[in-house]
Amino acid sequence: MFLGPSPPHTPLLNRRNNHKPPHATVSSALPDLFLAAFSLLFLWSSPKPLVSLPPNRLSFPLTPRRRSTASMSRLSPPHPPPPPQRFASAQSLSDWLESRLPSDSFAAWGVKPGTKNVHNLWLELSDGETSLADSTPPVRTVNVVTVRVIGEDGKVLVESHQELSDGSVRERFRPLSEKLKPEETPDEAVFRAIKEELGSIFDGENDVGERIKILPGTYSRRVEERNSLSYPGLPARYALHLVDATVRGLPEEDFCTEEKEYDGDSTVDSEETRAVGKAVTVKRHYWKWVSPSSVRS
Repeated sequence: MFLGPSPPHTPLLNRRNNHKPPHATVSSALPDLFLAAFSLLFLWSSPKPLVSLPPNRLSFPLTPRRRSTASMSRLSPPHPPPPPQRFASAQSLSDWLESRLPSDSFAAWGVKPGTKNVHNLWLELSDGETSLADSTPPVRTVNVVTVRVIGEDGKVLVESHQELSDGSVRERFRPLSEKLKPEETPDEAVFRAIKEELGSIFDGENDVGERIKILPGTYSRRVEERNSLSYPGLPARYALHLVDATVRGLPEEDFCTEEKEYDGDSTVDSEETRAVGKAVTVKRHYWKWVSPSSVRS
């Protein structure tokens, strides 16, 4: 029996490889590489389970957000404006105003030259051209279209003054202006205002509208608050819609036009007809051309 030291331990794998030629190691590794590649290809091409996908933290659910906003607007609608004051007659309006306005100012309506009376204001309210806030004093709100009529030489047409039905004269020196009617657009009001206040210069021609051209890009809007000149003591809030226009065929010199402000049926006995008969109306407009720098809207 051999009792000497045992030979050094050689791993089984190494012992097997020691009996193989050198090229055997490379060839035996090839199947392992093909198997690994095939396994990776299988894992890559197989469908991924949805539960393994991380949540998309960068997505924005636009559609649900719109639905949420719409539902909020339905649940919380904007507060509607208060209903306008309604009066059955000019007398009921007068009684309502008497306790809300300074007595000396209210007494001047229709008496002081250039002012209008309570019948004018009642007609404006009935036609929807004016609204009154229930306050002390009340605030009169009016939408007004102001038209700067431009002449061929670049000058602007202004109304220098008005002759009223009571014989008084009201100074103006401002471009053509007209109160908007309910549901009327500024463009529609421009055509109506020019036809009503300048139309008589064309002797009743039917093509007055074809003479009018609104200049593009000139529309603007602003709001002014000041005391009314027509109704002393009554604060007013004017929403001004300003626009430039041209009108073919107007005189080059100063001229005058006539206007019938209210054209209701005078044969019908109604509160409106009676108010028209007592209101202060504009009989004549006096016009002149001035430089643009001297015009105030």
